[in-house]
Amino acid sequence: MNAIKQLFGGNTRQFGMIFALLFLIVFFQVFTGGLTLTPDNVINLFNGNAYILILAIGMVLVIIAGHIDLSVGSIAAFVGIVVAITMRDWHLPWYMGILIGLILGAIIGAWQGFWVAYVGIPAFIVTLAGMLLFRGANQFVGKSNTVPVPKDFQYIGAGYLPEIGPNTGYNNLTVLIGLIAVAAIIWGEVHTRKNAESIGAEVSPLWVSIIKLVLLSAAVVYATYLFATGRPGTSFPIPGIILGVLVLIYGFISSRTITGRHIYAVGGNRHAAALSGVQSKRVDFLVMMNMAVLAGLAGMIFVGRSNASGPFDGVGWELDAIAAVFIGGAAVTGGVGTVVGSVIGGLVMAVLNNGLQLLGAGADITQIIKGLVLLAAVAFDVYNKKQGKKSLIGLLMRNFGNRAQAETTETKEVISSTAGV
Repeated sequence: MNAIKQLFGGNTRQFGMIFALLFLIVFFQVFTGGLTLTPDNVINLFNGNAYILILAIGMVLVIIAGHIDLSVGSIAAFVGIVVAITMRDWHLPWYMGILIGLILGAIIGAWQGFWVAYVGIPAFIVTLAGMLLFRGANQFVGKSNTVPVPKDFQYIGAGYLPEIGPNTGYNNLTVLIGLIAVAAIIWGEVHTRKNAESIGAEVSPLWVSIIKLVLLSAAVVYATYLFATGRPGTSFPIPGIILGVLVLIYGFISSRTITGRHIYAVGGNRHAAALSGVQSKRVDFLVMMNMAVLAGLAGMIFVGRSNASGPFDGVGWELDAIAAVFIGGAAVTGGVGTVVGSVIGGLVMAVLNNGLQLLGAGADITQIIKGLVLLAAVAFDVYNKKQGKKSLIGLLMRNFGNRAQAETTETKEVISSTAGV
């Protein structure tokens, strides 16, 4: 047991969500006769859930700040139909369509952010109104019809890394990305050890680092193999590339920047943050605006994958995104959560949904099980808080990219030190 604690940094529970994800993968791999970890299924799983994971990235920042956004599905549908119509009727190239979608998302986000931040209407009410408003706008603009999009635009939602270089039997770009990921993991571990040694901090035994690197590298290599050996014409999906870039960007913003610290501070204790010099209205405005931009991007990715935009796009997406965030470790009261945790929570729901479909479970049973999983995840968290313990979910995901997440007193110190920067 002591060896396990050393391997996982002294707290084995912090990897609980990853363990849950691995358990589900192994469970469905066994009971579906090996269908879960086939290249085609893994590729389809990422393609079919990338837009929800992108929504979860924006939603976790909203929830950390102490708000909720119910309008993301309707915004995604509205942006999708507008982009589809402008490309069809104005004959715009695909990149102009994407630009229009992002700008429209920013405008919508600024609209909702204004009501939340500067008028003071609760985000729940503002986004509930937005859910109705933009759902109606989608059907009004599109006249409740399905609008196809050009083939070039479909690439962002259904495209794959191209085949380049010699014929190796694998997709060379996918293999290259996998090798870069392994190199980054090794460099990160070596860099962390060197920094710890240089300041005289305690360093884990070398064997711990070696085993950790072997396990992580093996997981990346196996995933690379699955993505690189799919049916002809497939490889690592473009939505996966977009998702990976967003995780890196928002993980950095939330954990390494003053803006990220301010978001946690506002969600943890709004009054303490204000006394420390944090502009809470600006934070509220930014998280709502950012959420709408990512909703627009998610809508365009879905439209690209579906080859068309329709009146029923985006229905229920907000619920899936919120579920992913809470399963991934966010607190209902705000101030707690991570980008990586939310993506892992989304993958848990995606694997659960995919596995149940492979087992032939009906939509009714699938919804029941997903609901119970969400309820159980939050119930355990609430129970631990009532018992005077630390949040179980917070403990599980504490070290996943959230170095700015802290108790209120720690938050005040951080913000005081950065106020005026």
